[in-house]
Amino acid sequence: MPYRNRQILTLLLGAALVSGPAAAGDGRLAALYPQDGRRAMAGPDFARFPGAGILFCRDAGGVPKRAAAAWLIAGPRVVMLNAHNFRSRRLEVTRAVADCFFQIAGRNHDFEPDSLHLGVAPGASALHITDDWALLSLREPVTAVAAQPVPDAAARLPTGGGTVPVTMVSPAGHENFGSATSLEACAIRQVDRPGEDGIRMARHDCNNGYGGSGSGLFDAAGNLLAMHSASLSMNSRRAYDGEFHYGSALLLEGPLLDALREAAARTR
Repeated sequence: MPYRNRQILTLLLGAALVSGPAAAGDGRLAALYPQDGRRAMAGPDFARFPGAGILFCRDAGGVPKRAAAAWLIAGPRVVMLNAHNFRSRRLEVTRAVADCFFQIAGRNHDFEPDSLHLGVAPGASALHITDDWALLSLREPVTAVAAQPVPDAAARLPTGGGTVPVTMVSPAGHENFGSATSLEACAIRQVDRPGEDGIRMARHDCNNGYGGSGSGLFDAAGNLLAMHSASLSMNSRRAYDGEFHYGSALLLEGPLLDALREAAARTR
């Protein structure tokens, strides 16, 4: 049976909206949990986790700002990221695609402005963790680096409790960490039953901050399992709690995986 009580996206969107009290002043030292194993990404990390890029969006003054992590995936023109970069939790439009661009390997790439494919079902009234995904097409293919392959490892994760070691890769960094990028060894602690869309939510203990939306959770073999969506109690520095203090990620399965496979077929 699908899990009916699907979690509506909270205000602390991974964190597309920030923040807790520690974000002011000493924000670089703040974290979600007492342990903080984050480090900056190095050259070999980009080779190990291909496709890692950044969504930039222009502010009201037209100045480009880092918004979130984004992934070149399934081909040289497909970008995967969180839907909440463009929609509120009640699905109001918050940004236009034309105001944003994708950066990877130091180069900027424009989106096709009408290519936004949202994970929410037709007629939906709210954005949930498990449908907080979107795909965009680039105007021109990326040729400088390889894309992340179509993922297929998430289906092997069992539903329920149990620790799964992962690496959270955050190419856009976190505001509460003193580096433009972030990488941390952490763990998925629980995989919930699937929602109505057939996608499961993973609860994890990876640290997060502004810019962490869309971060990838990879297993020990380098397979992309999930995309981070939201965290609870930002900067509280409390121990992981599976009910009240955890990070939420959506597994790359169900309709998202179908959409990625379709995108891969189109770009062959």
